[in-house]
Amino acid sequence: MKIYLIIASLLFTLFSFGQETTSNATKVWSLEESIAYALEHNITVKDAALNTTLAEVDYNRSKSSRLPNLFGSASQSFSSGNTIDPITSDYVTDQIHSTNMGINSSMTLFQGNQLTNQIKQNKLFLEQSVYLEEVEKNNIELAILETYLQALYSKESIVIAENNLKTSEQEVIRAKTRLDAGTIALNDYTDAQSQAATNKYNIITAKNNYQQYIIELKQLLELAPTDTLEIESIDENMDLVNLELNQVEIYSKALKVLPEINASDLSVAANEKELDIAKGAYLPSLSLSGSLGSGYTSINDNTFSDQFDINFNQKLGLSLTIPIFNRNQTKAAVQTAKINIEKAEIKKQTTEKELYRKIETAYQNTISAQEQLIAAEASMLAAEQSYKLALKKYELGDLSTTDLVINQNTYTNAQQNYLQSKYLNILYHQLLQFYQGNDIKL
Repeated sequence: MKIYLIIASLLFTLFSFGQETTSNATKVWSLEESIAYALEHNITVKDAALNTTLAEVDYNRSKSSRLPNLFGSASQSFSSGNTIDPITSDYVTDQIHSTNMGINSSMTLFQGNQLTNQIKQNKLFLEQSVYLEEVEKNNIELAILETYLQALYSKESIVIAENNLKTSEQEVIRAKTRLDAGTIALNDYTDAQSQAATNKYNIITAKNNYQQYIIELKQLLELAPTDTLEIESIDENMDLVNLELNQVEIYSKALKVLPEINASDLSVAANEKELDIAKGAYLPSLSLSGSLGSGYTSINDNTFSDQFDINFNQKLGLSLTIPIFNRNQTKAAVQTAKINIEKAEIKKQTTEKELYRKIETAYQNTISAQEQLIAAEASMLAAEQSYKLALKKYELGDLSTTDLVINQNTYTNAQQNYLQSKYLNILYHQLLQFYQGNDIKL
C-alpha cells in the first residue's frame, strides 16, 4: 500500500509540474505583437504579396518582349520515288535521305508604341499591387484591433459576472437564513435563487463570447487550433489622444497616406495607358527577321561536312504590316478603354467618398463615445452607491429581495455600459489615429 501511495504521489507531482510548465509557457499577446505577427503570417496578406510578385513577373516579361527571339531547328527525312530534293530542289526519282539544321530569329522594331505602353502599364500595375498589398495589411490591422478590444471587453465582462454571482450567492444564503427565521416570504427566497441562476448564466455567456473572440483572433494570427492565446490587459489609466484635427483635416491627411487612394490613382493611369495601347493598333508594325541554315542530301556525292559548307545559307528580312480593316476590332478596343477610364475614375471617387464616410463616422462616434464615457462613469458610480445602500437595507430587513435584485441589475447594467463606452472610446480614437497614418498601439 505504501508503494502505491508513493507512486501516486510521484504521478501527481509530475502532472502538477507539467501543468505548471504548460501554464508558464502560455504566451500573453499584446496588441502590437498581435498586429506584427499577423502581418507576417496571415494568409490574406501572403496572398496579396503573391499578387505583387505576379505583377512583377508580368512587368519583367513585358520588358523582355523588346528582345529578339531565337529558335533552333533540326529535321531528318526520307523519301522515295518521284520527289523534290529538299536541299537542291531538283526533281528526282530516287530514294533520298536529307538533313536540315538551322536557327532563326525575329524582333519587333515598331508596333504603334504598343510594347512601350504595355511596359509602362505593367509598371503601373506593379506599383498598384504594392499599394493593394498595403491595403490588405491595413485591413488585417483594423480587424485585429477590433477583435482584440472585443475580447478585452468580454474578458472584463466575465469579471463583472463572477463578482455578481459571488454577491448573489451570498444573498441566497442570507435569504435562506431569513426564510428559516420566518422574516421573509418564500418568493423572496426564490427571487434570490433566480438571480443567482441568472448570474451563472451570464458567466457562461460572457465566457463563451470571450472564447469566440479568441478563436477569431487566433484565425487572424493563423495560429493552430491547439495553440493557447492570452491577451494583455490595457492600462486603466491610459491617455487617449485628444482630437486636435477636425474631420475634414483628418480626411485631407488620409488622402495622402492611405494606400487605397494611391491604388485608385494608379488604376486610372493604367486604364489611360490601355487606351494608348488600343490606339497603337491603328499604326503599322515593322519587324526584323533572320535565319541561318544548311543541309545534307544523299543524292549528292559530296561528304556531309562539305555539303553543309556548300548549302550554308543566310536570310535577313523586314516585314511591314499596315492595318486597313480588322472588322472594327481596334475601334471597339479604343471605346472599351475609354469606358474603363471613366469606370476607374468613378471607382476612385467612390473610394474617396467611402473613406470620408468612415472618417466622419469615426469622428462623430469618438465625440459621442467621450460624452458617453463620462455619463456612463457617473451612472456607474451612482448605481454602485445605490446598490450599497440597498444592500445595507436588505441586511437590516428594510428591503425586499426583489428590490435588491432590481438594484443589483441596475448596477450591473451600469457597469456594462461603462465598459462598452470605454472600449468604444479606445476603438474610435485608434481609428482616427490610423486614418492619419499613425501606428495603432495601446
